[in-house]
Amino acid sequence: MNTSRTRAIRRPLAALTTAGLALALTMTACGRDEGSSGAAGQGDAVSDGAATGTIEVWAMGTEGDALQDFAKGFNEDNPDAKVEVTAIPWEAAHDKIANAIASGETPDVTLVGTTWMGEFAESGGIDPTPADLVDPADFYEGAWGSTEVGGTSYGVPWYVETRVLYYRTDLAKKAGWDQAPQTLDELHQFAADMQSKGGAEYGIQLPAGGTGSWQTFMPFAWSNGATLTNEDGTEYTLDSPEMTDSLEFYKTFFDDGLSPTRTLDAGELESGFADGTYGSFISGPWHTGLVEDAGVTQDQYAIAPFPGADGAPGTSFVGGGDLAVFSDSDNKESAWKFVQWLSDPETQQGFYDLVGDLPAVKSAWDTGKLADDPQLQIFGEQLDSTMAPPAVPTWDQLSAAVDSETEKATKGDTSPDDAVSAMQKQAESIGTGL
Repeated sequence: MNTSRTRAIRRPLAALTTAGLALALTMTACGRDEGSSGAAGQGDAVSDGAATGTIEVWAMGTEGDALQDFAKGFNEDNPDAKVEVTAIPWEAAHDKIANAIASGETPDVTLVGTTWMGEFAESGGIDPTPADLVDPADFYEGAWGSTEVGGTSYGVPWYVETRVLYYRTDLAKKAGWDQAPQTLDELHQFAADMQSKGGAEYGIQLPAGGTGSWQTFMPFAWSNGATLTNEDGTEYTLDSPEMTDSLEFYKTFFDDGLSPTRTLDAGELESGFADGTYGSFISGPWHTGLVEDAGVTQDQYAIAPFPGADGAPGTSFVGGGDLAVFSDSDNKESAWKFVQWLSDPETQQGFYDLVGDLPAVKSAWDTGKLADDPQLQIFGEQLDSTMAPPAVPTWDQLSAAVDSETEKATKGDTSPDDAVSAMQKQAESIGTGL
C-alpha cells in the first residue's frame, strides 16, 4: 500500500464548500446499479454529421458555471450549432426538471442526479440512450450502471467521485501502522490503535445517521455481500444476514467509542482532523483541499482504498452526474451529439483540467495528471470497485428510512436486526416503482 501523500487534487474540485457537499448528498450517485440486469436496451441511433441548431442545456453546481465557456470547443467543431447553458442550483434542480417534464416545456439536455434516473425514466421524461452513441465498456462499470433503468440506458455518465479512507499518517505511525488497513476487521483495529496509541481522541469519524449517512454505511454492507434489490430491481432485499451483520459491525465503532455518535458541525471534521481529534474518516476527493485549508500538511495524511471483507479495495459508494436528453427536446439528434462530445476522452480530460471533475471514461485517466498523480490513481483504483443504489423511482424515499434506522441502531435505540427489518418493511410498503 502506498501511503505517501502527494499534492491535493485540483483545487476547483477539492475546495468544494461544506454547503456544496450537503447539496451533493441530494443528487448522489452514479454507480454499478444493483437493479441492472446485464446488457441495457438502447434508443434509435443518431445520424452521422455535424450538430445543428440551438442546444439548450441545464447544468448544476460548478459544472453549470463552467460549461458555457467550455462548450465553445463543441461550437467550433459544429459551427451551425449553438449551445446555451442555464446554470441551476442543485437544491432547485429536481423539482425544476420534474415540472418541465410534466409541462412538456423542456430544454434539450440536462445534468441529472443519478438517484433521480429511475423516476425520470419511468415517467417517460428522458429518452433512452441511442444505439452506438458511446461504448458502455469505455466507462467505469459503476458509472454506466447508474444510467440503466429496467434494462435500458437513459443517459451517459459525465463525471464521477468515490469514497476512500483519509487518515493521519503521523498518528498511524505512532500507533504502529506503516500502511492503511486492508480489511474491515483491520479498519476497526486501526481505529482502536489510532485512539489508544496514536493520540487521536477518536480513531475514526463515521456518521451515526442523518441525511446521506447511507453513503458511508452501505460500503460496509456492499463489501460484505449485502444488496438493496433483486437483480431486475423489482423488489427490495435489505432484510438479509449480510445487511444485519454489516450494521452490527458498523455499530461497534460507536459502541467501542471509536467514533462519536453526534452530528458534527460544518467544518468540525476538517479542524478535528487537523488537531488530531479524528484520526481518520471516509470521504470523497473534495476533502483533500478542505483538510489542507484546515492546516493539515501534505506529509501528515494519506488516502487509501476503502477496506474490503478480505482485502482492499472493498466496494465503495460512487457518485457523480449523468447527462440525459429530454423526450420533449426539439433538437434530440444534436443534443445527443453534444453528450457524445462531452464523453470523448480528450474532452473529459479538458473538463477535469478546468474544474477537477474526475472522468467517467476510463481511458481519460491514461495520460496527463490523471495518470501521473499517485493520489488520483487511488481514486481511479477505487472506481473499479464501486456500487450505487438501484436506479429505481423510490430510492430517494427509502434512503431516508435507511438513514433513520441506521441512526437508531448506532445510538442504541433499537437492535441492528430490528433496524434492518424496519428498513425492509418500509421498502415493501412503497415498492421499487418498477
